[in-house]
Amino acid sequence: MLYLLASCIALLLGPLFYRFFSTGNGLQKGLDGFIFVSLGGLVLVHILPELLEHGGFLAIVFVIIGIWGPTLSERLFHRYSEVTHNLTLILGIGGLLLHTITDGGAMILAQQDGNSPLLALGIILHRLPVGVAIWWLLKPQVGSRWAMAVLAAMMLLTSVGYFAGEQLLSHLSLENTVYLQAFVTGSILHVVLHQPHGTPVTDKQGKYEYQAGIGSLLGIALLFLLLMMDSGGHDHHHSHSHSTEHLLDWMLTIAPVLLLSYAVASLRFHYGLTPHNDQLGKLWLQRLLGPEAIIITGLLLGPMFALIQAVSVAIIGWQLTRCNVEPTDPHDELPKSAWRFGFAHLVDRSAPWILLSLVLANLIGHPAVPLSSPLVQVIVLLLVFLPMRFCNLGAAVLSLSLAYSGWTTTAVILPLIAAPIFNLAQLKMMNWSQRTSLFALLIALLGAIELLHPKWQAMVHLPATLNSFCLVIVAMLFATSLLRLGPRKFLSRLMLLKPKAHNHDHGHSHGDEHSHEPVHSHGHSHEKSHKHGHDHKHHH
Repeated sequence: MLYLLASCIALLLGPLFYRFFSTGNGLQKGLDGFIFVSLGGLVLVHILPELLEHGGFLAIVFVIIGIWGPTLSERLFHRYSEVTHNLTLILGIGGLLLHTITDGGAMILAQQDGNSPLLALGIILHRLPVGVAIWWLLKPQVGSRWAMAVLAAMMLLTSVGYFAGEQLLSHLSLENTVYLQAFVTGSILHVVLHQPHGTPVTDKQGKYEYQAGIGSLLGIALLFLLLMMDSGGHDHHHSHSHSTEHLLDWMLTIAPVLLLSYAVASLRFHYGLTPHNDQLGKLWLQRLLGPEAIIITGLLLGPMFALIQAVSVAIIGWQLTRCNVEPTDPHDELPKSAWRFGFAHLVDRSAPWILLSLVLANLIGHPAVPLSSPLVQVIVLLLVFLPMRFCNLGAAVLSLSLAYSGWTTTAVILPLIAAPIFNLAQLKMMNWSQRTSLFALLIALLGAIELLHPKWQAMVHLPATLNSFCLVIVAMLFATSLLRLGPRKFLSRLMLLKPKAHNHDHGHSHGDEHSHEPVHSHGHSHEKSHKHGHDHKHHH
């Protein structure tokens, strides 16, 4: 009973947090950062692996429909975009209400002999960002009464789950509702990403991004605490805690080599190999290889993989240079200091992709995803690459994570040679003959790699203490980047179809995202005009 009361109190703290943090623009940005990271991270790292475990790859399809279905429908039926958005909001809230019943039942399980009380504590703690998010989403749009009514309904349904026993829970189990919960999870992500505030925050100079960064770091701390409790707290989620341990192992392995890669990037910048270069071949070398990305490949996948990557990238770069194709996603402003380039500028550009690569590998490398066929693995990866513009460091981390997950050699090498170029933004800058020649070249390279069939083997095995120390330094670099940019700008390169998302906001409000997103995102609609302006500066 004490667990039930504590979970209800955690929900009621939401309005108090909102009231305090919404008193000023800076505090409101901090609240936005906290919810954006804690709720989004909870979905990506905690909920999605569970959905995969019970629903397989089809669950991810329903999540994607939940995220992008509302956006597409708003574009197709712009007149009814507000109705679509409100329906998405209702679905997201409905999903959270459904989830509270299972929370109540899980607290009953925590009280049974042999189960850790950390399970109940984890449930209570994750109710805090949920309570804040409910108030954050609903109060500006429908007022305090409806927001409080939803919180009351959540407390009531938690009590129903707590007292109803196992009979009700068996009907509402994840196995029976997995695809519904997957779709609702996507709806929640859609609402969080599109920041549906009714109250605008004017931040055109980005002066409140530091507060947003502080809020997001608090969200990360809460998320880390929940994951640690989850991995040690419930035996019945063994596979999920196992995936959390995989993530931590990958990060410990990658951290020292990643620091070395940033140092190599600083050195090549110091000796004149910079993104502002007059030679198209050198620009492609930096886009595809760095050459800092080959450090990760050589040390953690082995010299054979590094050689294959270098030769493949040289052939692809030569082909693109011969066809006079310009690389997309240019560097607008460069620092003068080489160290600032490697450990600040490059961190800002690569950190989101590295984190995304780890999460992606954790999801698509999950045992519940039946991707044993090499051809299916390659097709899935190419579909993942299409809407994104991977940097070379993120691609190397993805390859390493896939190798550790037991994927085939061809699939492991594919991100190293294709991820930075095989995307819609880059393909739009090519004509049909250039695209055809690129596809043919990729197929030929993959065929040759399949015949060689190299085996990966890590060249370095560092002491655990050094790995942990390096991970702390990498975490500090990433945290500094988060404070510098704020969570939404930090992740803005990962947002798909960014410019047209404004149509979503215009129907409702002109919130924070409207104020800063156009400045920092290079989306599809204005990519070419921006790129041309950049090219005239360097290529005559």
